[in-house]
Amino acid sequence: MRSRELTTGRTFGVNFDHGDDFFPTLAEFCRQNGVRQGYVPLFVAGFAEAEIVGACEKIENPEAPVWSKVHLTGVEALGCGTLAYDSETGTVLPHIHTTLGEKARSATGRTSHLLSARVQFLAEMLVVEVTSPAMSRPKKAALFDVPLLTFQDSSTSATE
Repeated sequence: MRSRELTTGRTFGVNFDHGDDFFPTLAEFCRQNGVRQGYVPLFVAGFAEAEIVGACEKIENPEAPVWSKVHLTGVEALGCGTLAYDSETGTVLPHIHTTLGEKARSATGRTSHLLSARVQFLAEMLVVEVTSPAMSRPKKAALFDVPLLTFQDSSTSATE
């Protein structure tokens, strides 16, 4: 287990517009506001389409991450996540999970890691900036190269 006390900065309410591409719009928000790291305690949204991690085929190694995706249309979404900074690329790396209800299928629900989405009507999000410690998401070779949230001291490299 790893933990670190977080010092929070600004809190934002963010409204996405109809037709917005979720992740590029989130990245633009972060650039415009100088947000490098933080967390998304909540978002609610309508998505015309979304892709989440999932598989319909047998999983050969249940301990390995699933890299395939499921495409859904016409969904209502509730989600949350974290934002970490990649100093090599100068970009924010979001890790967002969501629960999606398919409107055309009696609101049948699916829950997983959000890969992409296009907003339908609206998306309303809260973003809480973290000013310290530095948060990054290096890939962990021993765990199938899964990028894991890591906290840094100002005087040392990433800690686990």
